[in-house]
Amino acid sequence: MEGAAGPHNGRSVEEVFKDFKGRRAGMIKALTTDVELFYQQCDPEKENLCLYGLPIETWEVNLPAEEVPPELPEPALGINFARDGMQEKDWLSLVAVHSDAWLLAVAFYFGARFGFEKNDRRRLFNMINELPTIFEVVTGTVKKQTKEKSSVINHNGNKSKPNAKLRVSESQTKVSKLPPPPKEEDDTLDEEDEEEHGDALCGACGEYYASDEFWICCDMCEVWFHGKCVKITPARAEHIKQYKCPSCSSSTKRARA
Repeated sequence: MEGAAGPHNGRSVEEVFKDFKGRRAGMIKALTTDVELFYQQCDPEKENLCLYGLPIETWEVNLPAEEVPPELPEPALGINFARDGMQEKDWLSLVAVHSDAWLLAVAFYFGARFGFEKNDRRRLFNMINELPTIFEVVTGTVKKQTKEKSSVINHNGNKSKPNAKLRVSESQTKVSKLPPPPKEEDDTLDEEDEEEHGDALCGACGEYYASDEFWICCDMCEVWFHGKCVKITPARAEHIKQYKCPSCSSSTKRARA
């Protein structure tokens, strides 16, 4: 399947890792921010369907490749058949586990194809292992880690709202909405704050905090997200009284239905 395989001309560890990150980002979108659309496309009445992550950070649900053997290792078949036979969160977790396995298979397929030696394979694995798995992102392990970090930062026990603080660095042109710092700030606290934020993870993509990026907090689950991951800009955030992340919004809609 040409579309599912996607273009890949890289032969270095860095290029294979970039391919891995792109596919991973696409699959995380399917299982988090695009979960409603993903759910609809996995119709149990259709044939065996697979979830493919593409190198360009997008995803697609499609039939498996017709050629044998396929150009790339294939994802788990028939994810749509289990959709209505189990709890949605369990189904998404199952798809996430198979997606993690597929991503590793594709990455090390390229490693074998491009003749990676022992040290290259170890370096590729270590780079991959620095990222949270899709399963960790989807099941909320990343969110739990982020909340724990936030509770350490906000040690006075008060929970700040997403619009509580905007900070502009003199050396940067971007506005960054940071996870809430302590009430009393001085130079020492700013340094500690930056160190704590450096370990924070986005609840959507699982990537680490970066000081030049805009972040927003969900008022329901109190998890922080990159603005770009949840399609919220700093200007739009200023007019949101209560922000709900895609997962909390989806849960609310289903509860009402």
